[in-house]
Amino acid sequence: MMKKKFASIDKMKNSIIIFLLILIAIISFFYYRIQTYEQVKTFNKPRYHFYVISPSSVDPFWKEIRQGIEKAAKLNNVAVEFNSPRFNNPEEELKYLDIAVTSKVDGIISHVSPEGNFTEVINRAYLKKIPVVTVENDDIESSRAAFVGTNSFMLGKEAGRLMVNATNGKAKIGIIVSNDYQLDAVSENLKINGFLSTINNHQEMEVIKIFSSRLGILSAEEITQEILKDYPKINAIYTTNSVDTLGCSQVIVDSNKVGAITLVGYGDTENILRYIGKGIIYGTVMSDPYQMGYESIEALIDIKEKENTSTFIDTGVKVITMENLEEYENSLSNRVE
Repeated sequence: MMKKKFASIDKMKNSIIIFLLILIAIISFFYYRIQTYEQVKTFNKPRYHFYVISPSSVDPFWKEIRQGIEKAAKLNNVAVEFNSPRFNNPEEELKYLDIAVTSKVDGIISHVSPEGNFTEVINRAYLKKIPVVTVENDDIESSRAAFVGTNSFMLGKEAGRLMVNATNGKAKIGIIVSNDYQLDAVSENLKINGFLSTINNHQEMEVIKIFSSRLGILSAEEITQEILKDYPKINAIYTTNSVDTLGCSQVIVDSNKVGAITLVGYGDTENILRYIGKGIIYGTVMSDPYQMGYESIEALIDIKEKENTSTFIDTGVKVITMENLEEYENSLSNRVE
């Protein structure tokens, strides 16, 4: 009888021990899961929330800027919110900039249109301790923390060097510059001055006339047709933006002037690169939009964590000709991957 009693007690003890072991295992499992969840939650929480305002959601140049921003944001665990009008509209850009300031985001990356009072809104952001980094176009009168872009004078100088190489230092040149409202007039003028500073060192190079294009009023296509008709001395053309470069090159093709007119332009759109490959465009210079985007994130992080950054971050000048076209296209493919 006693043996049965002790056996029953031992069995009960064993059951309790097994139960406690199972309970400990379950508690340990859930504790581990909670710890892991908290670690993932902490890891995934963005360090900062930045707000980006671009001039257009379809602009190829700003699509590349966005790629650079997204890459830097991913590497630095930063949340980025993009906003832009579908097409250029300074009033809408200002509206988004105002929303960003009101929302008290950690930092703002913004295009600055020459039209509109961006200075007042940027200064308001500064007073609220929200750093603003301007990209492509600057607002030097404002309290922006930094400008990320390209030295426009150097863009012009590099274009001048291309023109010298393309013509062996002998050319009668027409320049097509845009005065469209979304472009910075100061920047456009600096490009021309840089171009002139280079070709002025060559006695047999002369600018016959500087033409002005404006979207919807006088296009580069119309100007190029005028050049071919009324300025027979001109055998070389320099265009300062991608829209005019494409328009001018198309007229050169349609007029069977490939080889007769040397074209140095701006940009790296798919059609521009194709025209460089076919020898229709000798070469182009351009800013590095991907690097602009990348550096703008880096600048904001430096401001947030070191309370300091360069006021002007120069992303350099890219030069594209038939000689380096394949290498350049490969670099674009690798960037997408």
